Amino acid sequence: MELHRRVLLKSAGLVATLVATSGLSALAADPKKKVALSVAHITDVHIRAGDKAPERFKRCLKQIISKHKPDFFLNGGDSINDASYDNVLREQVIEQWAIWDDCIKELNEYEMHSCIGNHDSWWKAPSNADKMYGKDYVVKRLKIPYRYYTFSKKNWHFIILDGNNSKISLDEGQYYWLEQELENLPKNTPTVIMSHYPILGTTQVLVGGGHSDFKKLKDLFYKHRDKVKVCLSGHNHLSDHTTYNDVLYCCNGAMSGFWWGKGDAESAGLGYYLETPPGYAMLKLYEDGTVENTYYPHSF
Repeated sequence: MELHRRVLLKSAGLVATLVATSGLSALAADPKKKVALSVAHITDVHIRAGDKAPERFKRCLKQIISKHKPDFFLNGGDSINDASYDNVLREQVIEQWAIWDDCIKELNEYEMHSCIGNHDSWWKAPSNADKMYGKDYVVKRLKIPYRYYTFSKKNWHFIILDGNNSKISLDEGQYYWLEQELENLPKNTPTVIMSHYPILGTTQVLVGGGHSDFKKLKDLFYKHRDKVKVCLSGHNHLSDHTTYNDVLYCCNGAMSGFWWGKGDAESAGLGYYLETPPGYAMLKLYEDGTVENTYYPHSF
């Protein structure tokens, strides 16, 4: 299948990019194509008390709900600003998660399915036995079943991965689980894979920070190319859409943009990191297994 990319929504200074893995019919106004699910993908919120980040995040969640009316949310990790640095204290971790809990009350009855980001886990707890140590605490705070898991909606399947392991990769047990999960899915089951780190794409070339086991994963996805349709990620705070072997890889920027700051010296505008504004993505998942991913900047 051929990648088609168009620039949309050139109004009020907002630019969104529409990408589809299907052929031209996915971009045309084809009344026969039916949307199975509309999904909001947010990532790298890095919520904290400063820079009015909670108010701005709440405002954006309200915008997503009122404007797009998604069926549910996917959260790509780094939900809190940081628990991973050596100097982070227990009270700071508790405060950040409390702000997160308060913000996502804006979702009301909307489901949010999350993965773990590298800044979410507190590794400097006094001991490994501390209830706040590591990933298990993050699993509890994000209300997810495990550090990697699956679920299904309509005719679509979703696989959530944990790449926060040695060399930014799947651990051996998780990779075997992923192999079996894809193998056991019925043929042509359209599947979305979400990880915190990009698996393939351009952003790793620019700023680093991608899966080291990308070749292994690429080979697995090629084996199951009738199933794997799109891989979502964050981490790099850049918007990138790459298609390889008919799989669309979307690094969908960051809700926090330049970590809720004004932007770097080389950025294109307020809140930008390099050329990417703060924002979120909307996915249209069609009944025929095709997908569109649109990145929407939000106001600074």
